[in-house]
Amino acid sequence: MSFNDAIKALSADALRFVKNKSVIGLGSGRAATAFVRALGAKIRADDLDVCGIPTSLQIRLVAEEAGVPLVDMGRMGSIDAVFDGADQIDADGNMIKGGGGALLREKILARAARRTVIMADRTKFSRKLDAPVPVEVHPSARGFVAAQVRKMGAEPAIRRDARRYPAFTENANIILDCDFGRIDSPKTLERRLGGIAGVVESGLFTRRPSVIYRAGMRGRFEII
Repeated sequence: MSFNDAIKALSADALRFVKNKSVIGLGSGRAATAFVRALGAKIRADDLDVCGIPTSLQIRLVAEEAGVPLVDMGRMGSIDAVFDGADQIDADGNMIKGGGGALLREKILARAARRTVIMADRTKFSRKLDAPVPVEVHPSARGFVAAQVRKMGAEPAIRRDARRYPAFTENANIILDCDFGRIDSPKTLERRLGGIAGVVESGLFTRRPSVIYRAGMRGRFEII
């Protein structure tokens, strides 16, 4: 099942939220990649004065190739809009993100942005969140955080790379993927995870996006 045509079409549509002289956040993953490539073409065609803030090296390389000017995240107190994908979205707009490991930077941009535009295919939508939650953890707190997560009823698993080594984020932390089953109160769980010493950030995003695109088949998409 491929949603590539719809992702490409909705990425082009999302460009209407990009204004001249704006600073925008660039998420990671397939939808963000399609958007950044469309953005680069629009910047060239319309001679736009726009700069982007990448959330990962992956999207930085895509942006550089597409000709999107970039600025350092640490220099910006706020941004105009962020464009990103999601791993799972519930009926209330709560999300699980972090499948690509960039959850910390993605959440910083989501909180700093005046507008958040989420782009995802229809398989990512569910009535309730029930996918494993990525939790970015300082390596020295691995055992402690894992124990606390188990007390909360989940089983944490260290994310590993293709060689079965622990996968490190670009912030030099590890990720515990924590399976809580169905999550009835994402905000409460986000708060509890954030209160554990050693947790850098969780992949629960409970601030409802401004715009949510849902990609379907045969190039079709809708805005929720």
